[in-house]
Amino acid sequence: MIAKTKGIVLRSVKYGETSLVVTMFTELFGLQSYLVNGVRTATKKGTPKASLFQPAAILELVAYHSDFNNLQRLREYKWDFLYQHILSDVHKNAVALFMMELLGKCLKQPEPNPDLFYFVEDALKHLDEANAAVTGNFPLFFALHLAVFFGFRINDEFSEEKHYLDLQEGRFAEDQPLHQYYLIDREAAAVSDILKILQPHELEQVYLNQDTRRRIVHGLEQYYAFNVPEFGTLRTLPVLREIMN
Repeated sequence: MIAKTKGIVLRSVKYGETSLVVTMFTELFGLQSYLVNGVRTATKKGTPKASLFQPAAILELVAYHSDFNNLQRLREYKWDFLYQHILSDVHKNAVALFMMELLGKCLKQPEPNPDLFYFVEDALKHLDEANAAVTGNFPLFFALHLAVFFGFRINDEFSEEKHYLDLQEGRFAEDQPLHQYYLIDREAAAVSDILKILQPHELEQVYLNQDTRRRIVHGLEQYYAFNVPEFGTLRTLPVLREIMN
């Protein structure tokens, strides 16, 4: 069948001389892969169409869809939302690439999940217009709230007594865990602060230095690895750590 849907690009891989295989998270069909022919050659305007398929791009698609095909095809595609900063700003692009890789590692089956799609779409649009303080905290916000959609949300039970965040158990605890996977004190409190935030612009109110952000995002990578089968490590994280303010 032919269907119109929005799609968020997770990654693109070169195929043959001029084509791409593009993995997208779509509004109607969830995780899908598309063979896009002839997009790596220059058009009459001089710009290859492959530029549309950068990670985090939000596209409007007209797709040939079959539930029996692992590789779908596109009839039409164009920008659904034009970013002002994400594709050109080094810091925002690094955050967006981290978000796309994290999401891609969590998505396992081609199942529709419109609520998750709208969350990711909204997050990317907020990131595009965010100031430096919000951008710095955005990876933490996205990772903590994304977990809700996959069933392993951390409940915000931080207190003076429960000042350890056990990353293996995904909960705040009074006693130091008997393993190395935990955050403590200021780092645990920061996670609690960000869990309370529902609108990204409020991230400006969470004051964290570079080292604290780095330790938290590393802890969240471990947290995901405990909860997502075959998660491995995030290739985008070393770059993200380097540019974190």
